[in-house]
Amino acid sequence: MRLGSTPTSSASSSAEQGFTLLAVLAAMFILALSTQGVMTYVSQQAQRDREEELLRIGQAYVQAIGSYYESSPGSVKKWPRSLEDLTDDKRFVGIKRHLREVYSDPVARSSAWGIVPSSDGGIAGLHSLSDLRPLRTAAMEFGALVLPPAGRYADWQFVYQPPPTVPPPKR
Repeated sequence: MRLGSTPTSSASSSAEQGFTLLAVLAAMFILALSTQGVMTYVSQQAQRDREEELLRIGQAYVQAIGSYYESSPGSVKKWPRSLEDLTDDKRFVGIKRHLREVYSDPVARSSAWGIVPSSDGGIAGLHSLSDLRPLRTAAMEFGALVLPPAGRYADWQFVYQPPPTVPPPKR
């Protein structure tokens, strides 16, 4: 044995090292739990942002489809045949744009949309192809656009509803 060392001092040193290891492990566990909580919050915030973007883009499509439909030349109203018709309306001599660009679905992260067909085979509206559950599940109203309660993003259908036509008065 070395001078100044006792058999009990090495045993207590080993016990202190074990306690330090447990303290470090406990601190790492607490750090991992708090990081998980932060990541859950960040993930929900990113989903909330994509959801807001989907609502904004859906409203833009409804307005563009309505503009295309209402500005149809002649007395017969026509629905767009493709989403590209909204960015370049070839029914007129000059350039007429109802939408700046064909937007991608921010939730599904895809350029593909579910199409809601009109009575004449054109496009009356669209919806996301995502089966994820939205953060907002209650019914929402945005002016003339009403979205029913939804269990998934694909349930939100952004459809233009033309105003009812009033027949001319009888003489």
